[in-house]
Amino acid sequence: MKLFAAIFSFFIAIIGSHAQTLKKVPIANTGCSVYAYCELNFDKSFSPDSSTIYVAECAAGEMNYGVICVKLSLPTDSLNIAENTLISYLEYLKSNLNITEAVGYGKGHRLNNNEKTRGVLDYWKDSDKNNWKIKAWTDGKFFGVLYGYSLKELPEAKLNVFLEGFRFPGMK
Repeated sequence: MKLFAAIFSFFIAIIGSHAQTLKKVPIANTGCSVYAYCELNFDKSFSPDSSTIYVAECAAGEMNYGVICVKLSLPTDSLNIAENTLISYLEYLKSNLNITEAVGYGKGHRLNNNEKTRGVLDYWKDSDKNNWKIKAWTDGKFFGVLYGYSLKELPEAKLNVFLEGFRFPGMK
């Protein structure tokens, strides 16, 4: 019986060590946050229009996870304008990330069914043959771009949890 208990404990320890849990990470003092599988340390910069940009990336296993949070210098109350501006920003990112293939934007997503948000989804492939999945969010005041990439097939269910894990100020 002791041998069984020892073996059982060993397997539980092995399984538990490979399980990854989400941790809520604040994005500087923006009020935004993200639920992530690995440690994110944000770098701050400014865009030519004076928007504040926070960028972080981390790796967990064979997956890379990234977050770009933009506090817009010119917020808008029009979610249609915000969504179109977000798509323009994603086009800019594609050129900087050496994206060579894209499926095409899926529009009309809502973060946590919040009608005051808009989301855009796409699948990319870069020049190094990495597979990417991105989901970008806006509330007209911020952009939150979340992505995961890997040379291997993407773990869709796990990645979706991360991509849905962005929170605007005041969201739970």
